[in-house]
Parts: sequence; C-alpha cells; structure tokens
Amino acid sequence: MERFSSQDVPNGPGVYLFRDAAGEVIYVGKARSLRKRLSSYFQPSRGATADPKLRALIHSIAAYETIQVRSEGEALNLESRLVKQYHPRYNVELRDDKRYLLLCIDPDEPFPRFQFARIRRNDNRLYFGPFPFARALRETADFLAKRFGLRTCNVRVPTAEQRTHCLEHQIRDCCGPCIGLVTAEEYRERLDRAIAVLRGDIKAVVAELEERMRDHARNLRFEDAAQLRDMIANLRTTCQPRQRSFANATLERVASPGEEGVRDLQEALGIRREPRHIECFDMSNIGGRFAVGSMVCFRDGKPARNDYRRFRIRSEEATDDTAMMREVLGRRYRRLLEQGDPLPDLIMVDGGKGQLGTALDILHEIGLPPTPLLGLAKRNEEVFLPGRPEPVVLPRTGLALKLLQAIRDEAHRFAISYHRQLREQRIKDSLLDEIPGIGAKRRQELLVRLGSVRRIADLDAEAIAAAVPGLGPKLAHQIRTFLRRRLGLDNP
Repeated sequence: MERFSSQDVPNGPGVYLFRDAAGEVIYVGKARSLRKRLSSYFQPSRGATADPKLRALIHSIAAYETIQVRSEGEALNLESRLVKQYHPRYNVELRDDKRYLLLCIDPDEPFPRFQFARIRRNDNRLYFGPFPFARALRETADFLAKRFGLRTCNVRVPTAEQRTHCLEHQIRDCCGPCIGLVTAEEYRERLDRAIAVLRGDIKAVVAELEERMRDHARNLRFEDAAQLRDMIANLRTTCQPRQRSFANATLERVASPGEEGVRDLQEALGIRREPRHIECFDMSNIGGRFAVGSMVCFRDGKPARNDYRRFRIRSEEATDDTAMMREVLGRRYRRLLEQGDPLPDLIMVDGGKGQLGTALDILHEIGLPPTPLLGLAKRNEEVFLPGRPEPVVLPRTGLALKLLQAIRDEAHRFAISYHRQLREQRIKDSLLDEIPGIGAKRRQELLVRLGSVRRIADLDAEAIAAAVPGLGPKLAHQIRTFLRRRLGLDNP
C-alpha cells in the first residue's frame, strides 16, 4: 500500500474497509474518529507489537476506503450491513444473521401500538430503524407509550376480561381506548405525536425533561434527576435525524422527487416539453488510468437503470474531462441517430461552462436536432444553459434542483463504480506478475485464453496446462496454488 497520510482521512465518525492485493474486502471496522483509528493501524511499531491476527491483517492491507457518517449509531448500522455483505475473513462478529432492532406500527390495528421486529417486511406496517442500541430503543419506546398514553398490551384486540384486568390503565399509563375513554381519532392524534418524536421532533420533550431534572436536583432528588438525564440521552440517541445515504456505490439508493420534480424543472428552465427522459453524463479519470464515462437515464423523475450506459475511453488524446466528454457524447448520440432511436428531452453534463461548451460543440458537429442541454456545477449548484452568460441559481429547497442533484449524484456514483471495477480487475490481473516464471507474454496469453485471474484459480492444474500451449503441469500447479492462496480461496 502507498504511504498512509492521516490528512486524507476524515476526522469524524464512520466506517473503514481494508482490501487486499486482489481487491477483496478483508476487514470492516467502525470508529468515532476515522483519522485516529486508521492512524493506529499504520504506526511503524504496530506490525511488530500487535498480536498475530492483527499483524496478519496489517500485512495484508493493500488499500483502504472510508465512509463518513453523522453519528456512532449510523456507523454501527453500516458496519453490520457491510460485514454481512462482504463476509470479511478478519471479522468475527456480526457475520451471523442477527439484525438490529426495528420499531414498527401496524396501522390496520384498531388502536396501533409500538412493536419490535428484526426484519423489515412488505406488510404495510410503518417501520423505524434499525437501531443499534437496543436498550435505548426499548426504554425510549416505553417512555413514549407512557407519555402519550398508548396501548402496550400484546393482543391485537383485548377481550372484556383483559380490559377489566388492564394494569396499564389502572396506573394511568394507558389512555384506555379499548373501553371508550378516548375516541379512535383522539388515539390516532396521540400516536401521531409520538411518531413525530421518533422522527426527530424532540426539542419540546427534551426541554420539559431538562426542566424537571433541574427541579429534582434543586430538591436533592438526585436519583430521579439521573433517571431523567438517562432518558434524555436515550431520546437523543434513538430519535436523532438519521442519514440514509452513504458514499458507497453498493449502498446508495437514489432518492428522486419524481414527476413533480419534472414539472418544476420544466418551469424553472423555461423549456417547451416536460423533461420526462433525461440523460446525464459524468467522467472518472483518476491519475490518468482507466478513464471511463457514465450515462444514467431518468424517466419521469426516476432512475431507469436498464438504460444506463458505461464507456471505456478509447482515444489516447482524451486526457482531461472535456476531451473525454467529447468522445462519450459523440459515441452515444451518433449511435442513436444511426439507429433512429428516440432522443432524450434533456441532456445534462456534470460541470460548468467548459463542459457545457464541449457538449454543445460535439452535438452540433454530429448534427443532433435541437435538444435542451444544461451543465450543473457542483461547487455552488449553479445551472449553466446555452446562450446565457450567467448561471441560473435554483431554490435550494425546490424540487427542480433536488431532481438535478439526484441525477448528477447517480451519474457520478455509476462512473466511480465502473472505474473501481476496472481498477480492482487490474489489481487481480497483476497477481500473475508476482509468480516466478510468468513474463508479460505468458501473462497476456493466460488472460486471453482463460479470461481472468479468478477463473484461472477455479480451474485445476491440468485444465490450465491444457489451455495454454507450452505451459507445463508443474508451472500450472504453481500458478493455481499461488492464486488460490492470494485470493483466499483455500482459507477455511
């Protein structure tokens, strides 16, 4: 791995992934401070003083990735999801099927109540979570049920005998909807207020609890004050606003304003037709290697993933984003014109005046009929339009800008994922260079005839030797053994 620099790592909570030389995820961890945690792995003395398992992990690290989140709770959730997804060999915990708790409400019940679950099902229930801190969640749910007088019994519809012996009603923790003390509408109003707190509206509740806590402290009732202090902490842990998207291609889900955003965008841009079919382009070119382009397609304000396209840059002269943009747009729309396929209602490029000018030039050069075009500059989220010297600034909270941001972010994610795929494949292919007796010519012949390093490792030695003329069984066995060991295929 290249020399570690702590300045390149965020100084906040998040999750980190370690990859080996084959690009496989070998460990997933969480941290309150990503910078401090990763720095601890790469101290010069760490490899000598650590236990054998940690030393083996450190020596296997070829690359790392970080995903910053807003809180330690989100880091716990994300760590669990990634461990279950990748099954890293150095992670022992969280690899089973245990899941964090969810809170759910069944709106079909006459008087809905809080219930706990570990699996989110498509059953018309309202789910909250997952919550990594089970105790805090249970105590928060109990507090909210008592505060708003919600039902806590475990039966869907209590019988007459159960209503008669209802302890919660007798101690006045339940408002008694089952015996008609409140109407269904009044009960739903109580439930809605509890849900609002779950969704993060905790300011008024916390202020009230803090005032009561101070009163208890003034009256030397320190135990009661401590209980209220803990309840405030539970509320802040459980009901804080939760970030739902992460900078990771395997996790990100596109949130789009839909058709209403399409109508708002038409009005904001002043174009004649509703942009129901939008195509957006982004380029990825890190260090001049594996230059790629992506095109994502949105229809009626939603991703149309079957229409996404990837482009491997062919021209050696395409060394910057504008030249790459020129090649990709030319290839895309020449093909549409040749095949007579429908053109989009709006073409979008990631960038400002430079990218927009390049797009205009190439579309004019290939003879594309007049089509609305825009560039979205990320720094200030400014919209650049042809023929307008000044950018258009859309309202930050408007659906038009939210739609453009969703499309731009999806194009960027798609380009980065393709770039990462090519880079990881190159890492795997380069393993052949480490085998004694394998030169550049033999390496190329192996890949051409057998396809990939993983496929070579899956074959037996006889099949490898038979597929490549002049490759003896001894060298074929050596190749297979080396690759399976480096790819972790023979590990228990």
